[in-house]
Amino acid sequence: MAGQDNVERAKRAYAAFSAGDAAAAMADMSDEVEWITPGNSAISGTRHGKQEVGAQWARFAEHGFQTTPQYWFSDGDRVVVLCHTALAGEEADTADVLTFKDGKLVRFQTAADTALLERVYGSK
Repeated sequence: MAGQDNVERAKRAYAAFSAGDAAAAMADMSDEVEWITPGNSAISGTRHGKQEVGAQWARFAEHGFQTTPQYWFSDGDRVVVLCHTALAGEEADTADVLTFKDGKLVRFQTAADTALLERVYGSK
């Protein structure tokens, strides 16, 4: 049942994020969350904690980032979300892996279009 509970937590977080409600999006997030953005763009790398994640989200918002979850899968502690995203007038598909521990999101890693991230944010 933990898998379905974690899917529901993830669905609430994505809905809140899409509505611009960062506090609600972070409600089931660990204070020590690890957030991983792939590639070699200026926003790529690992962020730690809600404050750094919030700053990352602000960078996404600067270019109109939107995500639309399409499919949800879970094996218990991990939830995989296949999404369609839009950023700076471009679109791409992504796969997000959310890892939960005791009902809290402890790790978020995305597989995204790294070339798109570099076009929008520049390289490191």
